Amino acid sequence: MAQPLALALLLVAAAGWTAAQNCTCPTNKWTICSLVGAGGSCQCKVLGSSHVVNCTTLTSKCLLMKARMSPHKPRKLIKPSEHAVVDNDGLYNPDCDSWGRFKARQCNQSDVCWCVNSVGVRRTDKGDQTLKCDELVRTSYILINLRHQERPRALNHSDLSQAVRRFFHERYQLSPKYITAVEYESPTIQIELQQNASQKAHGDVDIADVAYYFERDVKGESVFHSPHLNLEVRGEPLRVEDTMIYYVDDKPPQFSMKRMTAGLIAVIVVLALAILAGIVVLVISKKKKSGKYEKVEIKEMGEMNKQPNL
Repeated sequence: MAQPLALALLLVAAAGWTAAQNCTCPTNKWTICSLVGAGGSCQCKVLGSSHVVNCTTLTSKCLLMKARMSPHKPRKLIKPSEHAVVDNDGLYNPDCDSWGRFKARQCNQSDVCWCVNSVGVRRTDKGDQTLKCDELVRTSYILINLRHQERPRALNHSDLSQAVRRFFHERYQLSPKYITAVEYESPTIQIELQQNASQKAHGDVDIADVAYYFERDVKGESVFHSPHLNLEVRGEPLRVEDTMIYYVDDKPPQFSMKRMTAGLIAVIVVLALAILAGIVVLVISKKKKSGKYEKVEIKEMGEMNKQPNL
């Protein structure tokens, strides 16, 4: 009797250990998962917050950005490329609402605040705590620019379009209807995502989250537990690089002249000085010509006065 009981306990323990091993979030590796409740269901919370996420779909970009800022997230040293630039607005610890979406107003620890769109990108000048952000403006159009690695021949446009739509549907659960165009001019690929508030149905992934997941995949920092970016065209792997993503909101951004960079201001100053110099040269040139004509006229009148009277 003791032997069957011990065997049963061993099986139960093994089953519990297996369940614990399988308690992971396949769509978000930046989570801490544990078994909860009598049934031992798997529950996962995002690093850097207490939000419980649905691991059958994508996690919101806001929560993912918070996870990236978490000191508990595993990191590895990377070597920036020679063309790398610093984007001080690109990564910050965002304020998310109870749904995991960006709050319209974001502030840093220095009490500097700014307004963002639904993608979390700044759309106003920075201000202090008195800054008002009346609404979270939706980003309804996203343009993804890619370059593929050198190939012996260009891709077939139709094959590429079908492969991109299939890939985004299978990996990111994005309905093909939200991919409005796939343009190609070797080696550049452009993918247009469009999804306004009225189009997005309950359960649909947001194009903002899709673009962020894709960007992390391309840059080798996949959010998925399966990091392999399996984008193929007719069974042939497509290696992509140099991702650039552009966002268009339902309402135009509200930037003042303060946002102009020093480089742009320098260009404007140089152009203004060049125009001013041109005007000065033109005026001097006209004065010289005018003086020359006056001298000629005076000389001619003097010669006429010297002629003897007949």
